[in-house]
Amino acid sequence: MDFRTVIKEYAETPIPRHLILEKLVEYKSPNDKISELIKSEELIPMRRGLYITGPKLDLPSPEPFLIANHLRGPSYVSLESALSYWNMIPERVYEISSVTIKVSKKYKNQVGRFSYQNLKTPYYSYGIRSIESSPKQTLLIASPEKALCDKVVLTPKINLRSIKQTLEFLIDDLRMDSEVLSTLDTEIMELWIENAPKKSSIEMLIKTLKAL
Repeated sequence: MDFRTVIKEYAETPIPRHLILEKLVEYKSPNDKISELIKSEELIPMRRGLYITGPKLDLPSPEPFLIANHLRGPSYVSLESALSYWNMIPERVYEISSVTIKVSKKYKNQVGRFSYQNLKTPYYSYGIRSIESSPKQTLLIASPEKALCDKVVLTPKINLRSIKQTLEFLIDDLRMDSEVLSTLDTEIMELWIENAPKKSSIEMLIKTLKAL
């Protein structure tokens, strides 16, 4: 059996172990075969029970953001990773930051580093966008507005009390551009206030954005 042929249609998404076992059903010891595939770099483990195809198979790979969605779900990419994706901060991001309703956690694998921070529902569910990067890959990522709110909510010791302090946080600390900030939809953000952590900080953020 040619493993590349049987796994090809699944290569653009992270592949759970049970699916690989189904495809290796003709082997007497499919678990041993999985170990061989990892050793030969035809499979790359992302975490226990989740894999992507390796470079040896020469197949399309899932986007890192899609891997992040699957590593710990439900989750969506947010914080610096989403802010960078939307060109709201100038820095390149080396760790993919996500938000989850599960316990906070970190992973490190051959693709990179992935971090997850907890937020409660219903606030968690606001402002999530589905981005189709290919016909088989749909990524979940925070909208620009939600990524910024998440950053305020999840940054320790940040409590926004004035427009001056908020501008310092946005422009000096995060190095955001005021013209980009002025394009954000404050009306949609206002709908999130009631269920948001750090309500007063989100209110001050919105007030500051409106003043730009």
